[in-house]
Amino acid sequence: MAEKTGYKAVSKFLIASPTKVRPVANVVKRKSYTDAMAILENMPQKGARLISKTMKSAASNALDINKELDEDMLIIKDIQIDEGPRLKRLWCRGRGRADVQLKRMCHITVVVEEKAGA
Repeated sequence: MAEKTGYKAVSKFLIASPTKVRPVANVVKRKSYTDAMAILENMPQKGARLISKTMKSAASNALDINKELDEDMLIIKDIQIDEGPRLKRLWCRGRGRADVQLKRMCHITVVVEEKAGA
């Protein structure tokens, strides 16, 4: 019998560097949903807003599929921050030169599941 993997949500092509978003994700991994949302609301990073939106979507997916669940019964099983494509932009410099500015993107995947004791 296959083990249930949980409910997931994916946000793609977010303009934020994955290296800046990953430390925020590591703070809330394996915490309860309500605790994780409270932590993210008080963090100043842009990545905290992006992760919280994806977490709300994953929780909404779980609550829509399983009507017996409550937000207090959910736990954050996994958060993955993957690297997306890069936008290359011209950055004008002095003396007629130019540099390439990379605007990095990331994909956020959040998996929530029901607590084991619930």
